[in-house]
Amino acid sequence: MTELGIGVLGFGALFALMILRTPVAFAMLLTGFFGIWMIDGLRRAGAVLVTETYSAVANYSLIVVPMFILLGNIASESGFSRGLYDAAHAWVGRLRGGLAAASVIGCAAFSAVSGSSVATAVTIGKVALPEMKRLGYGAGLSTGAVAAGGTLGFLIPPSTGFVIYAILTEESIGRLFMAGILPGLLMMALFIGAIWVVTWRDPSQGPRGEAVPLAERFRLLARAFPLIAVIVVSIGGIYVGAFTPVEASGIGAAVIVIIAFATRALPLDRFRHAVMDTVRTSAMLYMIVIGANVLNPFLALTGIPDGLGRGLAALGLGPFATLMVILLSYVVLGMFLDGLAMLVITIPIYFPVIVALGYDPIWFGVVAVIAIEMGMITPPVGLNVFVVRNVAQDVSLATVFRGVMPFLVAMILCLALIIAIPGIALIVPNSMFQ
Repeated sequence: MTELGIGVLGFGALFALMILRTPVAFAMLLTGFFGIWMIDGLRRAGAVLVTETYSAVANYSLIVVPMFILLGNIASESGFSRGLYDAAHAWVGRLRGGLAAASVIGCAAFSAVSGSSVATAVTIGKVALPEMKRLGYGAGLSTGAVAAGGTLGFLIPPSTGFVIYAILTEESIGRLFMAGILPGLLMMALFIGAIWVVTWRDPSQGPRGEAVPLAERFRLLARAFPLIAVIVVSIGGIYVGAFTPVEASGIGAAVIVIIAFATRALPLDRFRHAVMDTVRTSAMLYMIVIGANVLNPFLALTGIPDGLGRGLAALGLGPFATLMVILLSYVVLGMFLDGLAMLVITIPIYFPVIVALGYDPIWFGVVAVIAIEMGMITPPVGLNVFVVRNVAQDVSLATVFRGVMPFLVAMILCLALIIAIPGIALIVPNSMFQ
């Protein structure tokens, strides 16, 4: 069997393992190891397994993952994330659909400390969904707003998606973090616009809340100040060049722990829970990186990335049409795979093609992450939809999927704007890193 044939067989085995619910990290690890064994022998396969495992775990840049996850977990366990939501609710809750908009704003703010789409949806969903139900919001709008808002955790820095993309492509984590800021804010604004359109068409979907006195608004904003300060220090510190993303993650985690204990907002048992959850999540992400590092040499040996590049070039589609084909493949894959799985499987294949076409790799990182985010709310997988459905168990899955449709349109519009105006993603990193 030729190397290409083994590669095709390997991809079939990879998808079969994931269909059988094998964790994506181990599916990639097994496919890469046995694929290299078939092509280059057991000795080479063993050497790749050992060296790539060590290099992945010893990667200094990957420290940002557990540090920012710890930051998000401490913020959630100590109730600081509730403070963010309450402050947003106080300022915009009196508007039609304001509570849903507050949920999106809360998701955006919490994304700036968690880096995780699922963690953002769960944390804000537990706070926002009962409140929206109490005030008579439509089940579709309320669950859709939280499910879509949660996807901002994969785009707004410190995004784990950008960290994995940077490791796979050897691009700068700092540049990618900065590239996600304006697109993240743009998507938040478009989500709020989608809420306005839904409530304009049917005001019963998002009734107005009670007006909150100005003094009370500032009091609630002050309660959210600890987490806002951590966001400003960590992300702002990267922007002004005061420290690297790795240093920012450590400083942010340390500051939030100190504040949580100093204000007695974090009992010891909840601190232990936050630490153990951080260990579990970080171990999963590290295993995904290890699996990707073993799978990638196998793909290189099969020649699939080069073959795909030549095949796309032979079609004569041109750079833009080729980009559309790649983005369409993300939409299709999003129906079956979760975001991280899509990222680690496709980037080694698509990245050489994108670079050869002359696209900016940082810009493509933003575009790919947004396309993958869309997969988090599209049927039949829609990971964020299932997460929110688990929080709002009295709402049917079909209702949640219907609720996310306006937000999916907003994401498509955001993606179109960034493709048409690349400066939305590149102006901040280009102004920093000359």
